[in-house]
Amino acid sequence: MNTLIFRTMVGPIVTIMVIFSVFICLRGHNAPGGGFIGGLIAAAAVAVLGIATGATAARKALRVDPMVIASFGVAIAALSGLASMFTGSPFLTSIWAYWSLGETTVPLSTPLVFDIGVYCVVFGTIAAIALALAEEGP
Repeated sequence: MNTLIFRTMVGPIVTIMVIFSVFICLRGHNAPGGGFIGGLIAAAAVAVLGIATGATAARKALRVDPMVIASFGVAIAALSGLASMFTGSPFLTSIWAYWSLGETTVPLSTPLVFDIGVYCVVFGTIAAIALALAEEGP
């Protein structure tokens, strides 16, 4: 499975997978998708990279321990829920703000922030598991 062609093509494959995972995450609060499936796709990209280059090289490519990313995601998701306290609403109540960019208005929301937190949690956890399994070998 670890052929020259696979090792050569792993860069573009991983890049496309990560870009697609971010797209799925960002569209998820308004359409099918979201942080969970986006994080799974990104973790699968790390697993593919680990298969092609080895777990040590994949960890070096990440530059940050996957469990640190997962911890950051938990904090972001919790903070998105706490934002509703400033409006006197229950925990995890959606708050929307609209940012005007010329003729375009961009909606920003706490569900989007929550999805980003879930993305980081799922990505970090599954990537850590995949890399630990890759280090053990067959």
